[in-house]
Amino acid sequence: MAKVCDVCGKGKIFGNSVSFSNKKNRRSWAPNIRRVKAIVNGTRKRINVCTRCLRSGRIERAL
Repeated sequence: MAKVCDVCGKGKIFGNSVSFSNKKNRRSWAPNIRRVKAIVNGTRKRINVCTRCLRSGRIERAL
């Protein structure tokens, strides 16, 4: 499953993990993605949606 939200496009981001001794190691952050049934253009579809979009009501759930 792709770690990208189909609604807002949020995906994996990269940065540094910084230790107490100020050493930098590369790391990544992945969004919290859920595969849900939603109404898209009047039809029921399974899409990958981040929990931020689910919580804010950007999609209409198909139950």
